[in-house]
Amino acid sequence: MGHVDHGKTTLLDYIRKTSIASREAGGITQAIGAYEIVYKEEKITFIDTPGHEAFSNMRAYGAQVADLAILVVAADDGVKPQTKEALHAILDAKIPYVIAVNKIDKNNADIERTKRDLLAAGVALEGEGGNVSWQQISAKTGEGVSELLDFILLATEMEELTYNPLTPASGVILTSRLDSRRGITAGVIVKNGTLTRGASIATYHAKGKIKFLEDNTGKIVDSLVPCAPALVIGFEELPQVGEPFLVGTDAEIEVFLKTKQTEIKTQFTPASGTVDENTIRLVVKADEMASLEALKLTIENLKLPAAPRFIDAGVGNITETDVKLAGSTKALIVGFKTKIDKAAENLAKSQHTIVIDSPIIYELGKKIQEYAKKLIPKEVRRIEVLAIFGEAKGKERVVGGRVVLGPIKNQEHFEIWQGEKQIGEGKIINLQSGRKDVPFAEAGQEVGLLVQTGDSIKVGDYLLFPDETV
Repeated sequence: MGHVDHGKTTLLDYIRKTSIASREAGGITQAIGAYEIVYKEEKITFIDTPGHEAFSNMRAYGAQVADLAILVVAADDGVKPQTKEALHAILDAKIPYVIAVNKIDKNNADIERTKRDLLAAGVALEGEGGNVSWQQISAKTGEGVSELLDFILLATEMEELTYNPLTPASGVILTSRLDSRRGITAGVIVKNGTLTRGASIATYHAKGKIKFLEDNTGKIVDSLVPCAPALVIGFEELPQVGEPFLVGTDAEIEVFLKTKQTEIKTQFTPASGTVDENTIRLVVKADEMASLEALKLTIENLKLPAAPRFIDAGVGNITETDVKLAGSTKALIVGFKTKIDKAAENLAKSQHTIVIDSPIIYELGKKIQEYAKKLIPKEVRRIEVLAIFGEAKGKERVVGGRVVLGPIKNQEHFEIWQGEKQIGEGKIINLQSGRKDVPFAEAGQEVGLLVQTGDSIKVGDYLLFPDETV
């Protein structure tokens, strides 16, 4: 655990002699992955928790499922916000931990400053007046890594960890996603018992039968014991990240579900009722539940000119249904590490629905902020188009609308906006309210307009009056 870019994944790379970081978008681990190694004939499973601040909840899940934590602190950067946050998660989970002071190979590494930072954060190291084990390492060169692994074996030996292979298997959900080819897949850590292929499995939110069981190398296996990471295929619904699972008979699972019913929490509640105009409406999709949770948290923490409102949130590709929903609610579609179906893409283009996507969460945040800046300014006088009457006669057409912010004067020039884009301009030729000609109309009035424009106007568009003096 630790701050972003402090070398957690690079450390794991060195330990496994593989290249995980190069396969991660942006070099940042964006979903909890669990990896097993063998060191001095002992198996060690690493849960590599993401370092970006958006994943605070996922890091907490990682701490709760772990037997031991490694808090990685870069010697050239010291204790940072996510370092403190990770430390709090470790302390809340009440698990032992060791400190890895990383990047000692860098020219600007300052180990003494890092020690002072840790002490200021409440961490007293061995040899510095405390009892927290620590090791200087370079995840890049491998210096000190063997000694760190020795610390792990020593610490876990003192914990006297045991499990019962005969009891029904139980553990924790680490990842959950909808695979277009394989269906629902869940990454899990086995905490107790023996996980077997063909067994019934359940969480608070999902249940099923294990059709396929894969180890962390992707090999199909018949059974796994703690603390093995595994991929389970066979859930009928998406389990939620961080919740426990139980394997057993139908009766055992029923008891498990009944006793834990009060702990069930809904991850997302789709918006209902009317939506205030001063909101940024969103339909969000991601590749898995953990990513979805992180995406929602990121959006909620963005500095936006208006409050975000989640019209819907789900796992899987962006579909026609998502686009139709976004179109009817004038929402932005946001996709994180997911794809858009071809039919959905065509529909989005035809109805001018904006879709933004990225495999990197902080890039999505920037795109959402850019989108929000382009939205119709709330202080600009405007009319919402409610109806189009008859066919256009040359450049003239009759439009019905409601004054959102006024007053609006007869003979004014206007801009035509569809969503976040200005698509044209025109002029009011005649203004009516209550079927009578009027010189102006105030906010809340419904009006009829004879307008002159060479551009298309559709129901749902806005006519903006930003430049006229009133």
